[in-house]
Amino acid sequence: MLELRGIHKYYNPGTVNEMCLFQDFNLTIEKGDFMAVVGSNGSGKTSMLNIICGSIPIEQGQILIGGEDITKQKEYKRNTRIGRVYQNPAMGTCPSMTILENMSLADNKGKTFGLGRGTNKARIDYYRDQLRQLNLGLEDKLNVKVGSLSGGQRQAMALLMSTMTPIEFLILDEHTAALDPKTAELIMELTDRIVKEKQLTTIMVTHNLRYAIEYGNRLVMMHQGEVILDKKGEEKAQIVVDDVLKLFNEISIECGN
Repeated sequence: MLELRGIHKYYNPGTVNEMCLFQDFNLTIEKGDFMAVVGSNGSGKTSMLNIICGSIPIEQGQILIGGEDITKQKEYKRNTRIGRVYQNPAMGTCPSMTILENMSLADNKGKTFGLGRGTNKARIDYYRDQLRQLNLGLEDKLNVKVGSLSGGQRQAMALLMSTMTPIEFLILDEHTAALDPKTAELIMELTDRIVKEKQLTTIMVTHNLRYAIEYGNRLVMMHQGEVILDKKGEEKAQIVVDDVLKLFNEISIECGN
């Protein structure tokens, strides 16, 4: 279980540009949830992910995993339990290194490094097996630099690499937004398969309302730092795209747009 309790987050505190994003924000994600998060720009979606991962600090509140307070825990420590895939395919992989070297880095996440070789040749067959499930032919390109791959291939690798080591949570930050429609569908199918196979508690921020409705067991909509819609299980299954669009339009009218 992941809990956000009484979160307060300010940007530019003490300046004329001070802005309060979260004020006493609370959210609980149960173990095994696949939660899709939608909302307008500035609603707090990505900031919430950054707070969970430890990328940005908070002024007040608690972040708990399984009852353990990790509020002051460094980002690199949280990364041993959390996998994250970003919107930009370039952020989840190292372009100047080969596919084999990238896989080896992911395989050794959280481990201490000595003066031995960075790539364990005994694991090469394992890497090929992992890449083969992507159905992109990458298992035959281990010595190709990742920077020469397409955005879809890199994002598929980033998703695979983020889940290679045992993790408890998978964070998806608009991970299909930079991809063409066909590739985005492939990445979503791969995402769904990995989440189910590894039984990962997942938070997916997306602007694609169809993906938010079709995938996962929970749908949350955020607006101005608050949760304004939270549907799970059978209630979520009854929601259609038009329902969410209607709520977006109501918000837009209230905001004078």
